[in-house]
Amino acid sequence: MSDIPMPSTETSRRRLNLHVLGPILALVALIVLGACLNSNFLSYGNVTNVLARSAFIGIIAVGMTFVITAGGIDLSVGSMAAFVAGVMIMAMNALIPVLGIGVPLILAGMCVALLAGLAAGLLNGFLISKIGIEAFIVTLGSMGIYRSLTTWLADGGTLSLDYGARSFYRPVYYDGLLGISWPILVFALVAVLGEMAMRHTPFGRYCAALGANEQVARYSAVKVDRIRMGTYVLLGALVGLATIMYVPRLGSASGSTGVLWELEAIAAVIIGGTVLKGGSGRVWGTVTGVLILSLIDNILNLASIVSPYLNGAIQGVIVVLAVVLQRERKSAE
Repeated sequence: MSDIPMPSTETSRRRLNLHVLGPILALVALIVLGACLNSNFLSYGNVTNVLARSAFIGIIAVGMTFVITAGGIDLSVGSMAAFVAGVMIMAMNALIPVLGIGVPLILAGMCVALLAGLAAGLLNGFLISKIGIEAFIVTLGSMGIYRSLTTWLADGGTLSLDYGARSFYRPVYYDGLLGISWPILVFALVAVLGEMAMRHTPFGRYCAALGANEQVARYSAVKVDRIRMGTYVLLGALVGLATIMYVPRLGSASGSTGVLWELEAIAAVIIGGTVLKGGSGRVWGTVTGVLILSLIDNILNLASIVSPYLNGAIQGVIVVLAVVLQRERKSAE
């Protein structure tokens, strides 16, 4: 019987390093390409605009990292964001006669958004972990439900925040600290906390264990249903937080709000190196994936290479390629 050559430890280490460094190298390459194609690419205005716009997806993608690491998926986050934004705007408009236009009104709206996001995430988590319905089916159904509810609440049009309240709320998106807007700062804080939770807390380790092998996790005394539900509740809360940052940008919500956000969030997670089938996740990789997608979008717009209407198609191709590369890496190991 002939000997079968086994990959050496050094070869495996090189493959692992390439897998880890790949997203970073791709990000650096995009920055260089963008700088070569357009002289304004690295300007302060363009950089802060890219980061601020990517903050919404980035906050959601951090939560999606935990869901996918635990072996789940959520296709409803874009529709959920639209629904949360609509509920938030309606609640703020209704509370103006009681609270007036000021800080109490803004805080009340923020609380409504967080509670709505938590409730939506809890509902998804309950149906998946307690009732036992497949995550794909639950979140596909809730995607349609939230989108339809938003359209119904807006009566087919747009839900708009009161003009005075909108003017008072605008600084939450456009202002910041030391020249850095609040969405960017919140995204950075969420990313740091998310990476710490993934790497240094039992919750993060249990998510990886659940995604790797659910039966082994159960035998290891991991409360599987609680952990799985926790990932969806966390994602729902982060959708609420992202909505809080998003609403002051336009001051409105409609049935088209958040379209393709789920694709962008999932793409960022996969590009960052989190395994689609679960068991391994990296929040810092997800942040890199978010920046890669944002830079690709920005470069295409600045250079007018393709129509902006094709950005969704390009993101879809990137998701497919990322999954193919993950499979090839596993086959080579």
